[in-house]
Amino acid sequence: MKFASTEAYVATEDLTVAVNAAVTLQRPLLVKGEPGTGKTELARQVSQALGLPILEWHVKSTTRAQQGLYEYDAVSRLRDSQLGDERVRDVKNYIRKGKLWQAFEAPGRVVLLIDEIDKADIEFPNDLLQELDRMEFFVYETGETIRAVNRPVVIITSNNEKELPDAFLRRCFFHYIRFPDMDTMRAIVGVHFPDIKDALLTTALTQFYELRETPGLKKKPSTSEVLDWLKLLLAEDLSPEDLKRDGANLLPKLHGALLKNEQDVHLFERLAFMARRQSR
Repeated sequence: MKFASTEAYVATEDLTVAVNAAVTLQRPLLVKGEPGTGKTELARQVSQALGLPILEWHVKSTTRAQQGLYEYDAVSRLRDSQLGDERVRDVKNYIRKGKLWQAFEAPGRVVLLIDEIDKADIEFPNDLLQELDRMEFFVYETGETIRAVNRPVVIITSNNEKELPDAFLRRCFFHYIRFPDMDTMRAIVGVHFPDIKDALLTTALTQFYELRETPGLKKKPSTSEVLDWLKLLLAEDLSPEDLKRDGANLLPKLHGALLKNEQDVHLFERLAFMARRQSR
């Protein structure tokens, strides 16, 4: 099984190599990169390309590693015992299987996405070390060991908001998704908007990369945001001439799709003000 670019996803050569290396080594693939660079979508496209079902575990700040294994609902069992429910005789009725358990017991190989692992507590990755390494865990309530029938393809994403422990990193194959260059971005846009005119695309992407490289920008727009922006430009039927900027207004047309905080909007307003003063 080999991963490559799909009709809906443009994968660079180094990303393709990383995915296939992780699959061959049977190691989790840890993917880092700016938000909006397609890390989560990568797992879905790997699933599609390899013909495997996918299980998605989206991590939040309150997520605990134990939830990925299983959760024991002792409160429900106590309530049922007070009501005389026969279900209390079997503790398995009160165990909810997590995503890792589901992946381990799947009849065939699956892709397991652990999305945005850096959102959780710093101990979260450490708490999954043995389970991801040995592909097994122990259920204390039933006394059974759950082992992977088929080792899943594990893809872990991180936005680099927190440093991950060395012991965890040592067990992963690592890849950083660099922000696409102009040619790669053209290929990505071509997948989503195959009929976009070259002149409009060239003008729009030139403005987009100039905006990203503006010194002092707090949040650089991502791949997903430029796709939203282009969708709006096409919906408004704007031409390359419509996108032209001058010293009076350096903000791109429909800039709300690209700039997501007031500091960055004010930055371009100040730059426009300084440009007007210098032109007098």
